[in-house]
Amino acid sequence: MSREPKCPGPSSPERSRIMRAVGRRDTESERVLQSQLEKLGLQFDKHVSSLPGSPDLVFTDKRLAVFVHGCFWHRHEGCKLATTPKSNTEYWEAKFIANRQRDARKIRQLRKLGWKVLVVWQCQIKADPAKVAWRIMRRLRR
Repeated sequence: MSREPKCPGPSSPERSRIMRAVGRRDTESERVLQSQLEKLGLQFDKHVSSLPGSPDLVFTDKRLAVFVHGCFWHRHEGCKLATTPKSNTEYWEAKFIANRQRDARKIRQLRKLGWKVLVVWQCQIKADPAKVAWRIMRRLRR
Protein backbone atom coordinates (compact mmCIF):
# COMPACT_ATOMS: atom_id res chain seq x y z
CA MET A 1 0.00 0.00 0.00
CA SER A 2 1.54 3.28 -1.09
CA ARG A 3 1.22 6.49 0.88
CA GLU A 4 0.60 9.70 -0.94
CA PRO A 5 2.76 12.58 0.21
CA LYS A 6 1.02 15.31 2.14
CA CYS A 7 0.26 18.47 0.26
CA PRO A 8 2.72 21.07 1.54
CA GLY A 9 0.18 23.90 1.59
CA PRO A 10 0.69 27.42 0.31
CA SER A 11 4.09 29.05 0.25
CA SER A 12 4.73 32.16 2.35
CA PRO A 13 3.86 34.66 -0.42
CA GLU A 14 0.78 32.61 -1.28
CA ARG A 15 -0.27 32.38 2.37
CA SER A 16 0.20 36.16 2.70
CA ARG A 17 -2.03 36.72 -0.31
CA ILE A 18 -4.71 34.45 1.14
CA MET A 19 -4.60 36.12 4.56
CA ARG A 20 -4.80 39.61 3.03
CA ALA A 21 -7.93 38.54 1.17
CA VAL A 22 -9.76 37.68 4.39
CA GLY A 23 -12.50 40.27 4.83
CA ARG A 24 -12.98 42.29 7.98
CA ARG A 25 -16.61 43.20 7.32
CA ASP A 26 -19.65 41.40 6.06
CA THR A 27 -18.13 37.98 6.58
CA GLU A 28 -20.23 34.93 5.88
CA SER A 29 -20.85 34.50 9.63
CA GLU A 30 -22.06 38.09 9.92
CA ARG A 31 -24.38 37.77 6.92
CA VAL A 32 -25.88 34.52 8.20
CA LEU A 33 -26.49 36.01 11.65
CA GLN A 34 -27.93 39.22 10.20
CA SER A 35 -30.38 37.17 8.16
CA GLN A 36 -31.52 35.29 11.26
CA LEU A 37 -31.94 38.52 13.23
CA GLU A 38 -33.96 40.08 10.41
CA LYS A 39 -36.26 37.02 10.42
CA LEU A 40 -36.92 37.81 14.09
CA GLY A 41 -37.84 41.36 13.13
CA LEU A 42 -34.82 42.93 14.80
CA GLN A 43 -33.26 46.10 13.46
CA PHE A 44 -29.62 46.95 13.95
CA ASP A 45 -26.80 49.07 12.62
CA LYS A 46 -23.65 47.51 11.20
CA HIS A 47 -20.02 48.43 11.85
CA VAL A 48 -20.60 51.61 13.80
CA SER A 49 -17.22 53.30 13.51
CA SER A 50 -18.04 55.92 16.13
CA LEU A 51 -17.94 53.19 18.81
CA PRO A 52 -14.74 51.58 20.09
CA GLY A 53 -13.90 48.52 17.99
CA SER A 54 -16.60 49.28 15.37
CA PRO A 55 -18.93 46.54 16.63
CA ASP A 56 -20.33 44.29 13.91
CA LEU A 57 -23.93 44.75 15.05
CA VAL A 58 -25.28 47.57 17.19
CA PHE A 59 -28.68 47.81 18.84
CA THR A 60 -28.55 51.49 19.75
CA ASP A 61 -31.82 51.76 21.69
CA LYS A 62 -30.77 48.89 24.00
CA ARG A 63 -27.10 49.92 24.00
CA LEU A 64 -25.97 46.44 23.00
CA ALA A 65 -22.86 45.96 20.86
CA VAL A 66 -22.28 42.55 19.25
CA PHE A 67 -18.95 41.36 17.93
CA VAL A 68 -18.90 38.42 15.52
CA HIS A 69 -15.47 36.94 16.09
CA GLY A 70 -13.71 34.57 13.74
CA CYS A 71 -12.39 31.66 15.77
CA PHE A 72 -8.97 31.71 14.06
CA TRP A 73 -8.20 35.43 14.36
CA HIS A 74 -9.66 35.96 17.83
CA ARG A 75 -8.50 32.61 19.29
CA HIS A 76 -11.69 30.93 20.41
CA GLU A 77 -10.41 28.74 23.21
CA GLY A 78 -10.92 25.02 22.67
CA CYS A 79 -12.24 25.52 19.13
CA LYS A 80 -10.87 23.39 16.32
CA LEU A 81 -10.86 26.46 14.05
CA ALA A 82 -8.36 28.27 16.29
CA THR A 83 -5.33 26.58 14.78
CA THR A 84 -1.86 28.09 14.63
CA PRO A 85 0.08 28.02 11.37
CA LYS A 86 3.13 25.80 11.55
CA SER A 87 5.50 28.27 9.92
CA ASN A 88 6.49 31.65 11.35
CA THR A 89 4.95 30.67 14.68
CA GLU A 90 6.45 33.56 16.65
CA TYR A 91 4.82 36.07 14.29
CA TRP A 92 1.44 34.39 14.58
CA GLU A 93 1.57 34.07 18.36
CA ALA A 94 2.40 37.78 18.68
CA LYS A 95 -0.39 38.65 16.23
CA PHE A 96 -2.95 36.58 18.14
CA ILE A 97 -1.90 38.07 21.50
CA ALA A 98 -2.24 41.59 20.07
CA ASN A 99 -5.69 40.75 18.65
CA ARG A 100 -6.93 39.45 22.01
CA GLN A 101 -5.51 42.44 23.88
CA ARG A 102 -7.18 44.83 21.43
CA ASP A 103 -10.48 42.96 21.76
CA ALA A 104 -10.37 43.20 25.56
CA ARG A 105 -9.45 46.91 25.41
CA LYS A 106 -12.34 47.75 23.05
CA ILE A 107 -14.82 45.80 25.16
CA ARG A 108 -13.65 47.65 28.30
CA GLN A 109 -14.02 50.99 26.50
CA LEU A 110 -17.56 50.14 25.39
CA ARG A 111 -18.57 49.06 28.88
CA LYS A 112 -17.13 52.27 30.31
CA LEU A 113 -19.42 54.15 27.93
CA GLY A 114 -22.43 52.24 29.29
CA TRP A 115 -22.75 49.63 26.55
CA LYS A 116 -23.49 45.94 27.04
CA VAL A 117 -21.23 43.77 24.92
CA LEU A 118 -21.83 40.33 23.49
CA VAL A 119 -19.25 38.26 21.61
CA VAL A 120 -20.51 35.50 19.34
CA TRP A 121 -18.19 33.07 17.63
CA GLN A 122 -17.99 31.94 14.03
CA CYS A 123 -18.32 28.26 15.01
CA GLN A 124 -21.48 28.96 17.07
CA ILE A 125 -23.12 30.69 14.12
CA LYS A 126 -22.06 27.90 11.78
CA ALA A 127 -23.48 25.25 14.13
CA ASP A 128 -26.83 26.91 14.89
CA PRO A 129 -27.41 30.46 13.63
CA ALA A 130 -31.00 30.56 14.91
CA LYS A 131 -29.84 29.72 18.43
CA VAL A 132 -27.32 32.59 18.35
CA ALA A 133 -29.99 34.98 17.07
CA TRP A 134 -32.35 33.94 19.89
CA ARG A 135 -29.54 34.47 22.40
CA ILE A 136 -29.21 38.04 21.15
CA MET A 137 -33.00 38.51 21.28
CA ARG A 138 -33.08 37.34 24.91
CA ARG A 139 -30.23 39.71 25.76
CA LEU A 140 -32.17 42.60 24.21
CA ARG A 141 -35.23 41.79 26.32
CA ARG A 142 -33.35 42.10 29.63
